[in-house]
Amino acid sequence: MLRIAPLAIAVALIATPAMSQEYRGNWACRDGTAMRAGILTIYGSAYGFASTIFGDKSSGTGALTPYQDGVGFNDGPLRAARGIEAGRMVNDPVNGPAVQLETGDAIVMLCTPR
Repeated sequence: MLRIAPLAIAVALIATPAMSQEYRGNWACRDGTAMRAGILTIYGSAYGFASTIFGDKSSGTGALTPYQDGVGFNDGPLRAARGIEAGRMVNDPVNGPAVQLETGDAIVMLCTPR
């Protein structure tokens, strides 16, 4: 029994679909012109965004749904003010892992680890 338990645990960990958690944490975001757009913080099923522009309506908190390759924005200011629907994990050649924020039509921001 002592030999089977570690083997069962190892098999369970390998067989479980990998839930990507690389997107969690603080991200410095830049817009399409490479200008600083704000700070994105993702933890659990919530996010916060602080825009670099004073009084920007996209600043605030909201809910999200985690996916294997990123997150979906359910509500909150990024969804309402900027139309951002998803944050996808990508590999930026310069900065390494990044979160690419997308609307239904375009990529609007690239966020790198902070």
